[in-house]
Amino acid sequence: MKKLFLFAFALCVAFSELALAQPYHIVIKNGHVIDPKNNIDAVMDVAIQDGKIAKVAKSIDATGARQVVNAKGLYVTPGLIDIHTHVFFGTNMNQTYSNGPNALPPDVFTFRNGVTTIVDAGCSGWRDFEAFKKQTIDASQTRVLALLNIVGSGMRGGKFEQNIEDMDPKATADMAKKYPELVVGVKLAHFNGYNWTPTDRAVEAGKLANKPVMIDFGGSQPTLSIQELYLKHLRPGDIFTHCFGQLGTREPIVDVATSKVKPFVWEAQKKGIIFDVGYGGISFAFSQAIPALKEGFFPNTISTDIHTGSMNNAMKDMLNVMSKFLAMGMDLKSVIKASTWAPAQAIKRSELGSLTEGTEADVAVLDLVDGKFAVRDVGHFGFFDYTGHKIEGKQKLTCEMTIRKGRIVYDLNGIADPVIVRQRPQ
Repeated sequence: MKKLFLFAFALCVAFSELALAQPYHIVIKNGHVIDPKNNIDAVMDVAIQDGKIAKVAKSIDATGARQVVNAKGLYVTPGLIDIHTHVFFGTNMNQTYSNGPNALPPDVFTFRNGVTTIVDAGCSGWRDFEAFKKQTIDASQTRVLALLNIVGSGMRGGKFEQNIEDMDPKATADMAKKYPELVVGVKLAHFNGYNWTPTDRAVEAGKLANKPVMIDFGGSQPTLSIQELYLKHLRPGDIFTHCFGQLGTREPIVDVATSKVKPFVWEAQKKGIIFDVGYGGISFAFSQAIPALKEGFFPNTISTDIHTGSMNNAMKDMLNVMSKFLAMGMDLKSVIKASTWAPAQAIKRSELGSLTEGTEADVAVLDLVDGKFAVRDVGHFGFFDYTGHKIEGKQKLTCEMTIRKGRIVYDLNGIADPVIVRQRPQ
């Protein structure tokens, strides 16, 4: 009986060891891993199993792995997170960004840029969020989260976004509570007028839902005081987007007379206000960003404000915006942090934005291309803003591969071995 027990025990141990020894699904070899949350900045291997990050180590045995990715000379980062996008696309031609023509289907621009998570910034309000969920969130491979517009009708443009009576904190908070895993905050956008009521109602909704608020000052004459906004209306953790904008209807953070960051802006960032790029069409100017970065004022989060207008103009895409910040002197690790772990923290989703073992395997494999190796071989890349001001950079980020939920969803040059082409399920 004892021998039978010992045999059974040995068999169990053998099966356990066999299970533990099962090959990984994907092993990324010899890439330079940058994972700001875990303070990793070194050449490492990354193993993926069952859709999760299984291991990050100096050398991982890839024997038997379903796919091996040769990332030598490339950077391996968490999947990028863009917290300011507009993706409630539709065919209602008079509704701009809310089920209308100005927004974009997420999967057409995300994976080719290493982006695995996006936040729709206020296209839907509490009235139409569930329609947005059904036709965009549920139908996308990209992880799509949302900031609910304080306007119940969402970002429909014109009179709808100016209707203070449709700014209902309770209804907004109730919808956010109904979908806590999808709604990550509240958005105020595009209101024009010298009036604090829209801001206060958005913040009230944020308080009721226990979510952060993203503020986009639409504009007013005279301009509303951003000092008052930061220090009297917003809470630590609330987000000020378009932080490097310079328009006549919004107060800028850099004094245009002295080219210095205003003292209260430093105070606000120290207080915990999150400064988000939100590049957009006309909401970023080098005349603000260059002097700010020169002083050491970095944005907390980098985002695109991507829509049908901005993507074909100065903004283009997430990697282009990140490359601009490299060209202005922000170091690569800080740029990666502002595009991964920092936005994950801003939207209170700490399970995202890192390569922590056991978390969902969202990964970007990026190349930092030198200008001297560019197609035109001119030694530099040109970056411009909507005013036509141009700067030159010697490096530009491009995406070689994107992995979402442990599956390769974009492979620019076939660096996976073997290459497995999957058709999206219908």
